[in-house]
Amino acid sequence: MKYIYKYYFLIAFISIGITSCTADFEEINTNSNAPVTVQPSLLLRQVIYNYGEEMSYEGFVAGGLLGQHMTALDFNLFDRHALKSPQLGGDPWPIFYRNLRDNELILNQSRSSEAFKVYEGPALIFKACMTAALTDIYGDVPYNEAFRGLDGIVQPKYDLQEDIYLQENGILDNLDKGIAAIENYTGSITLDGDVLYNGDLQAWVRLANSLKIKALVRISDKENISTRLQELYDDGNYIADNTQNAIFNFTDSEPNNFRMARLRAGDFNNFVMSETMEEILEGLNDARIDILFRPRGNNGNGDDYEGLLNGIDASSTSVSLADYSLAGTIFRENTG
Repeated sequence: MKYIYKYYFLIAFISIGITSCTADFEEINTNSNAPVTVQPSLLLRQVIYNYGEEMSYEGFVAGGLLGQHMTALDFNLFDRHALKSPQLGGDPWPIFYRNLRDNELILNQSRSSEAFKVYEGPALIFKACMTAALTDIYGDVPYNEAFRGLDGIVQPKYDLQEDIYLQENGILDNLDKGIAAIENYTGSITLDGDVLYNGDLQAWVRLANSLKIKALVRISDKENISTRLQELYDDGNYIADNTQNAIFNFTDSEPNNFRMARLRAGDFNNFVMSETMEEILEGLNDARIDILFRPRGNNGNGDDYEGLLNGIDASSTSVSLADYSLAGTIFRENTG
C-alpha cells in the first residue's frame, strides 16, 4: 500500500512542477538584459554598413572573377564558372534579405512613432535601392509577402520583376514616396546613424532621383520612360558630381574596415590581375591600372603589369605569384 501512496505522491509532485514551470514560462525564459527593439539610428547605420561591406566583398570576389577583372590562383571553382559550388562569395541572397528585413523594421518604427518620422524617407529610398539590385540579379523574387512571418506567411510568393519595379509600393513608387516623406517632414529631430550623408535629407532626395533615373533606364526597353526621364533631367536635382555620391568610407582599422583588409596575406594574394583586364587597361592606356593593381611581383616598376588567364586548373598548373600583378593597395592596406 505504501508503494501506491508513493506513486500518487510522485504524480502530484510532477504535476505541481509542470504547473509552476508553465505558469510563468515566458517570463522565466525572457532575457531581461537583451533588448527586444533597436533604435532606428542603430539599425540605419548597421543596414548601410552591412549591405555596403558585404556587397563590396561580393563585388570584389564574385564580381571580380565573373567579370574577369581578376583571377584566383587557387580555390577557383567559381572562377571556372562552377556556379553550383562557389568557394569565394557568390551568394548575395541572404545579404539582401537580411538588410531588407532590418530596413523594414526602421520603416515600421518611422510610421508608428512621431519621434522616428525622420527615418521614413531614407528607409523607403534605401529599400528601393536594395530591392532594385536584388531583382536585377535574380529576376522574380519574394517581395510583397516577404517579412510577414508574424502574419503566418512563412513561404512568401514570388512577385514578377515588372511588378516589383512598377506596382504600388514597388521600386519607383517607394522612391517617390521617400522623396515626399522627406519634403513633408517638419520635425526637428535629426537623422542619426546616417553614415552616407551625415543626416543631410536633401542629399537623400538627390540620391532618390538618381536611383529613379537608373530604374527608368533599366526598364526603358519595356516602358515609355521619356517623359519622366526628361522631367528628372529638367529638374536637375540628382547626383551631378562625385562630391554628392552616396559613399561609406571604410576605416583602416576595425570595426569599420573592409574585410579584405582583415584577410591573411596568403588569402588576399590568391587574387591577381586577369589576362583580360591586362589587355583592356593597357590597350586603352588606362591610368586606373596603377590604382587597381600593383606591378608584377610588387617590384615597384610602374609599367610592369602581368595578368593570368581566368579559370586555370590549379591542381595541374604551376603558377608563381611573383609573375603576376596583385590587387591594388586600396583593397587592403589603404581601404580608408
